[in-house]
Amino acid sequence: MQPHDADRQRLELENRSREQFPDEISRAEHDAVSTAFSPDTARRTKKGAGIAVAVLLLCFLVVSGLRYLHSSSIAKAGEAAHAAPPPVDVVIARPATVGQDLVLPGQTAAWYESTIYARVNGYVAKWLVDIGDHVKKGQVLATIETPELDAELQAAKAQLKASEAQVDARKAEAEFSKTTNERWRDSPKGVVSEQERDAKKADYKSSEARLYAADAQVALDRSKVDQYSALTEFKQVRAPFDGTITERKIDVGNLVTAGSSSTTTPLYRIAQTDPLRIFVDVPQSAAGELMNAGVPAEIRATGVVGGLFSGKIARSAESINAQARTMRVEVDMPNGDHALVPGMYVNVAFRLPPRGSVEVPAAALIFRATGTQVAQVVAGGKINFKDVAIARDNGSLVELSTGVRPGDRLVLNISSQIAQGQTVAADEPAGADQVAAGKR
Repeated sequence: MQPHDADRQRLELENRSREQFPDEISRAEHDAVSTAFSPDTARRTKKGAGIAVAVLLLCFLVVSGLRYLHSSSIAKAGEAAHAAPPPVDVVIARPATVGQDLVLPGQTAAWYESTIYARVNGYVAKWLVDIGDHVKKGQVLATIETPELDAELQAAKAQLKASEAQVDARKAEAEFSKTTNERWRDSPKGVVSEQERDAKKADYKSSEARLYAADAQVALDRSKVDQYSALTEFKQVRAPFDGTITERKIDVGNLVTAGSSSTTTPLYRIAQTDPLRIFVDVPQSAAGELMNAGVPAEIRATGVVGGLFSGKIARSAESINAQARTMRVEVDMPNGDHALVPGMYVNVAFRLPPRGSVEVPAAALIFRATGTQVAQVVAGGKINFKDVAIARDNGSLVELSTGVRPGDRLVLNISSQIAQGQTVAADEPAGADQVAAGKR
């Protein structure tokens, strides 16, 4: 198809459309937007773009200037900080006057403790005290019926009376033999024979011997009576000392036997709890300071009214246990109100005397390969490292024996970057002036 044919067909279609839809085509042409631009529009667009570029450039310049000023101030501050002495915390060394509190476990024990057995055979007639009763020395605890002992005592008394009667008879015989012997001895010679005189003398000696034997039998029988009489005193079981009944193992009618063997049943167990003993095992490191008597101690018992009691060391073993490396120490404690009883677990606190001359915080120590040191702040704020010797480590506080004097200013937690002779800015603790004045 030729181009002019196509144009002719397009024109025909447009004419035909205008003829068929004249109103619609007129409205569409009227509402169409023109695509032409005026010269003022282009100028306004260029001007806005220029202003935007200028504003962006100005913001960039402002931000760059602020950054430069900030970096410059930071650099100056860093230079000033580098040039200024480093700040350090300072503590004042104090005299070691308090010492160390040493708390050790202990066990309470009675001052006296005894198991009471029967001294005679018999059966329990009655018991008068029970566990927990406080008794006095000599107080009757129980009574024992002893029929066999009573019979033996009566027999011994009867035998004694018979022996005493025998002595009377022997005395009469001796008196008669004596007078007869004297008559025959003083008779003139030739009146009586020598044989008869010797016989009367022998009778007299025999009568004296029989009298001596009778006296000896009386003494023997009397000793038996005394023995049985003494045993009857044990029919009443008495307390050997003031104390508390801690155990009762008898009842009315129980058969008891004398003795304290493994097959013999005890009657009572009694303990004296005022004063009270407390056994403490002291470690070897503190044995030398707690060996002497008189060192005060504080007894701490949980679950007891009051909870704190005072005592003192009364005696020590003065030897170290080879297995445990501890020394046994006994603390005596008044216990008039019987607040503590034997067998309790308690804590015993001792105040150990100071070993060093100066006490400093553990943070002031510097541990190096050459030994332990401290950093002292001397005149002009300069650092001086000094060697020290530790006398006792109490945890947060350390006692020093050499290297530091009371009132010295020591640095806490010093940095490894600080060298000998370097100047520092010391942050003085409160009350440093008073301590320094006291040192002067």
